[in-house]
Amino acid sequence: MKIAQVPPLYEAVPPRLYGGTERVVAHLTDALVDLGHTVTLFASGDARTKAELVVVRDQAIRLDPAPLKSDLAAHMAMLAEVRRHAHRFDVIHFHTDMLQFPMFEDMPEKTLTTLHGRLDLKDLPGVYRRWPQYPLVSISDAQRAPLPFANWAGTVLHGMAAEIYDFSAKSEGYLAFLGRISPEKGPDRAIAIARRLGKRLKIAAKIDAADRAYFHDEIEHLLDDPLIEFVGEIGDHQKSAFLGGADALLFPIAWPEPFGLVMIEAMACGTPVIAYDCGSVPEVVEDGLTGFIVKDEDGAVAAARRLDQIDRFAVRRRFETRFSATAMAHRYLNLYDRLEDASAPKRLALAQSA
Repeated sequence: MKIAQVPPLYEAVPPRLYGGTERVVAHLTDALVDLGHTVTLFASGDARTKAELVVVRDQAIRLDPAPLKSDLAAHMAMLAEVRRHAHRFDVIHFHTDMLQFPMFEDMPEKTLTTLHGRLDLKDLPGVYRRWPQYPLVSISDAQRAPLPFANWAGTVLHGMAAEIYDFSAKSEGYLAFLGRISPEKGPDRAIAIARRLGKRLKIAAKIDAADRAYFHDEIEHLLDDPLIEFVGEIGDHQKSAFLGGADALLFPIAWPEPFGLVMIEAMACGTPVIAYDCGSVPEVVEDGLTGFIVKDEDGAVAAARRLDQIDRFAVRRRFETRFSATAMAHRYLNLYDRLEDASAPKRLALAQSA
């Protein structure tokens, strides 16, 4: 197949540091190439890919030092370039939410849109009712809950390239928190869990501008505890050592997490996950096999005391079976083959109502 991949432009593909959507797109793109498909990636010039690269911006937006930037202008220019090349492709796979909808109304049957974020925002239902002809993919079944009426073509759980994560048969005696410093991600809860256990906690996390006040007011003073080490934001090349050395990844979220990529990154290293029962967690963590699903801090503390029941080799094997980039690519290929059917009923309904 001839496939276009269209990620957002906020991070490089794959990201140099923090970043979920662009990392998934990078791994999916390379896996599709490895499976023999002709893939074109529309991305910034700092992308690294096995596919043909169409450069639509000199560098990714977030780490671009230019003081004045327009996210919207950058994405509109990219979508215009995708539109110009559209005749070349059997499938155009968008990862840009709904931004492309007005520009591709004459070809919804050759598009697939994966939604990567939370969907419980006030204005979203109107958009997906206005443009029902586009086949959509959720990254967990839980993510769909706010938009049950949308044109869901399927759910595809994320996958990552297994070869970039080193398996660790034995940990180094600390707990890990990886991701972003924000109230919904729960770094304060992770610290509380570690303190109750008397165990070291290493925190590798990005601090967005929107969360700096939260970090300074709620988290920074907690880092004075000798058990707590703040590592800062890390890239892919550091994750195997960071995650593989941990007894467990703590994932004490308090929001409807659409997926939670860090959970499968930990599994790739053989590290079990202790996660709160929110959003996608029951679809990703297999309780008692790849980690423990808990309700609260007490449950997390109890789970950490049962980590010797988890076989780290089994954790890695489950990652390879369920969450490798190749497994993800095969799931998407099944959807690509059914795009015409996924969009036709919605297009017919629109024609009848016109």
